[in-house]
Amino acid sequence: MAEVTEVGAGTDAGAAGGGRGGRAGRVPSVPGFARWPGAGSPKAEGKALRGRVPRSAHAGFTPDAGRPDAVGAVEESNHGRIPELIPIRVGRMAATPFAFLRGSAGLMAYDLARTPVTGVAAQLCGDAHAANFGLYGDARGGLVIDLNDFDETVRGPWEWDLKRLAASLVLAGREAGCDEDDCREAARDAVGAYRRTMRLLARLPVLDAWNAIADEELVSHTDAHDLLGTLERVSEKARANTSGRFAAKSTERTEDGGRRFVDAPPVLRRVPDAKARAVASSLEQYLTTLSEDRLPLLARHAVHDVAFRVVGTGSVGTRSYVVLLLDHRGEPLVLQVKEARPSALLPHLETAGFAVPVPAPGAEHEGRRVVLGQKRMQVVSDILLGWTTVDGRPYQVRQFRNRKGSVDPAALPADQIDDYGRMTGALLARAHAHSADPRLIAGYCGKNQELDEAVAAFAVAYADRTEADHADLVAAVRAGRVAAEMGV
Repeated sequence: MAEVTEVGAGTDAGAAGGGRGGRAGRVPSVPGFARWPGAGSPKAEGKALRGRVPRSAHAGFTPDAGRPDAVGAVEESNHGRIPELIPIRVGRMAATPFAFLRGSAGLMAYDLARTPVTGVAAQLCGDAHAANFGLYGDARGGLVIDLNDFDETVRGPWEWDLKRLAASLVLAGREAGCDEDDCREAARDAVGAYRRTMRLLARLPVLDAWNAIADEELVSHTDAHDLLGTLERVSEKARANTSGRFAAKSTERTEDGGRRFVDAPPVLRRVPDAKARAVASSLEQYLTTLSEDRLPLLARHAVHDVAFRVVGTGSVGTRSYVVLLLDHRGEPLVLQVKEARPSALLPHLETAGFAVPVPAPGAEHEGRRVVLGQKRMQVVSDILLGWTTVDGRPYQVRQFRNRKGSVDPAALPADQIDDYGRMTGALLARAHAHSADPRLIAGYCGKNQELDEAVAAFAVAYADRTEADHADLVAAVRAGRVAAEMGV
């Protein structure tokens, strides 16, 4: 693909120097802030992009001749993972086409890099499929709904997240037994909600836009009323999904009054003492990545035990530990120390014409990338997000079982899958608007449904391709080419 110049870079942050003399009254322009008066119109700039990349151009998808074999792509993505856990990962991906998509962010990035891009960059989730939205707890005990998985986060084309979301909704709808019209409508409605939300944010004062669409307004904003019952049930379960409940099921009392993890293979297992010490010792570095006001909270907890725990579909085979902390009353707080691998999107950014991000000296840490990307996209983030290094490998650290809950999009009835699509599309727009000027994206998206229809067409075509990829993986498992452990 021809080289693309990133559009709108610096629209929010500005640059040194001043537009029209670079002064607001007698105060000079300040690096890191916008110029006043601003030069040009981001909305007009976005609208002009349609001349180079028509919105209808996003409809097409044809795999190129050099596309990796789907099974080979899975095997390539397994490099560096723990060998004995790879069959679990393959088994989970082989379960359904939607599960295959969830584990193949790199393969989809290869395909997306060969589709049209506007050149407008945002902080991407990188894996914005329909199952990566959910509920989690905020610092005051409330529940927040947002994107909740950022292993692949990187700055790149905003269209990639939107297309991955749309394709995943088609696959989830098919798995749920919805007809093709309902699946396509869910994808189209997700794009429409993204577009309308971006237009809303573009019209608001910046501070209002930054905090717009509070969670209690989401259902009304996206006309997702049929989803209310499902959200209420998920919320009820999320409130009980805590460190205390996990510890009660997964630990036992020790002679000194503390607790320790109990083996529950293959998902949870104790680790050798040397590994437990290495993980526990790494928390000292983790503390340096937190805001200082968080330190007294952790200082009132003691580290009691460490165990290895297998994680979700795309991350199976990576190194992930749970660390049990207890306060003076014996109440638990569990941290997850999860290996952070390079983003699967990174090798494909240059093909799409985007510069590969080069971290500043001292900032070359994949855990740091994940944490900062998450904070750039979420309205509210886990107050204990940080990063560390264990045995030379980068890790992210976060609360485990922080009242997390999620909707299973592959189990939604037909009258809710489009509601869910609208809700996730709005959430994605809110997340992108934190790092990309919503006026620019809104100018490109426009008022009519041309982009909605185009991305929905892409989503159906890509879902068909994913089903074929999944079939290839299933055939390879049956032929013994790759090992798979099903149902784990």
